[in-house]
Amino acid sequence: MSNAKVLPLLEAEGQSVAPCCPPLTERPMTAGEAETAARMFKALGDPVRLRLFSAVASHEGGEACVCDISDVGVSQPTVSHHLKKLKEAGLLTSERRGTWVYYRVQPSVLAVMGQLLVGASAAG
Repeated sequence: MSNAKVLPLLEAEGQSVAPCCPPLTERPMTAGEAETAARMFKALGDPVRLRLFSAVASHEGGEACVCDISDVGVSQPTVSHHLKKLKEAGLLTSERRGTWVYYRVQPSVLAVMGQLLVGASAAG
């Protein structure tokens, strides 16, 4: 059993996005915000996970079947393991349709990560 937590990136359906963290130049992060951001970046710190995340994010229609993104140079069980880690970090969602699983990037993830990093680069 995993003790990983899903990141609090979205509020209830149809409501506004609740970002996990302020831009780095806005104010120092709280311990909780830093932990949340670190989980996201840690999950993306593996090259295979980063490739899978990129494959899902850039796939036509904004979602990808696992059958379309599995060619990343590792076995299918390893692909499944990495996709699970991305889901546990709150970066992806999934939906089973028949025998296949389709993945989507959490709607606010790219915006939150971009806001966090763009704020840092704008100050530099």
